[in-house]
Amino acid sequence: MKRRTVLQTLAVAAALPLIPACFRGNVVGEAADPVTPLIKPHEEWRKLLSPRAYEILFEEATERPESSNLVYEDREGTFICAACYLPLFDSAHKYESWTGWPSFTQPIPGHIATKLDFKLIKPRTEYHCTRCGGHQGHVFKDGPPPRGERWCNNGYALNFVPKDEPLPALRS
Repeated sequence: MKRRTVLQTLAVAAALPLIPACFRGNVVGEAADPVTPLIKPHEEWRKLLSPRAYEILFEEATERPESSNLVYEDREGTFICAACYLPLFDSAHKYESWTGWPSFTQPIPGHIATKLDFKLIKPRTEYHCTRCGGHQGHVFKDGPPPRGERWCNNGYALNFVPKDEPLPALRS
């Protein structure tokens, strides 16, 4: 076999796992009410959010561990997307993972979409808000039973609404 053919084959084989990262992944669960995507230019999001929240939500950055007070939030309530205010997690599914980021065992069905992320070479499952597309975090298979999932979220990508307060209207 020619060296060129071997090198081309290796190059194609190396690129194949990267192809799924180019596509939006699956929505996790089925929403009680369908979620209508919100299309808003990044310039508008930049005006509404703090620079750090914008960087995490729309440039897919990651905050330092322990940088968000939401790691320690243990009241009953709802965790919503910091950009569009879509409810993403119920406090009943939050747990202490000792990772330094707010962690959950499952999202609200239909409010999260996943895709593969190859930024650290090894593929990870990244998740986003289904409404605005804001990057929330990554899901790992090292969570508690019964699901065994750890939805590791950036605190700057979330807001918390206590149970006794009404949820804010979705941003338009």
